[in-house]
Amino acid sequence: QVQLVESGGGLVQAGGSLRLSCAASGNIFRINAMGWYRQAPGKQRELVAAIRSGASTNYADSVKGRFTISRDNAKNTTYMQMNSLKPEDTADYYCHAQIQTVHTAPYVYQFWGQGTQVTVSP
Repeated sequence: QVQLVESGGGLVQAGGSLRLSCAASGNIFRINAMGWYRQAPGKQRELVAAIRSGASTNYADSVKGRFTISRDNAKNTTYMQMNSLKPEDTADYYCHAQIQTVHTAPYVYQFWGQGTQVTVSP
């Protein structure tokens, strides 16, 4: 019913920038929040950044001042601009959304994208 499609990952040198995008499609009634998680090899998945319908945001301490999350409500899309990338930012990045679908509102369900790989070389 709902799909999240990510794009924008890749290989970059330390200090470089990447921009991730995540577009939600399907039977969407309302998107309450969208965000990005990441999982590095051997580590647990962690929240990187999130943005709510009212545009409030929160960030992991490790990315504050370097990453910026934004949202285009008309396109059901979220973006994350990643600047000053570090090797420790290397991970698979997953888009996450809390969505009320047309058929299930007002109940909120969690949806995940397939992931996009970000590799930062020293």
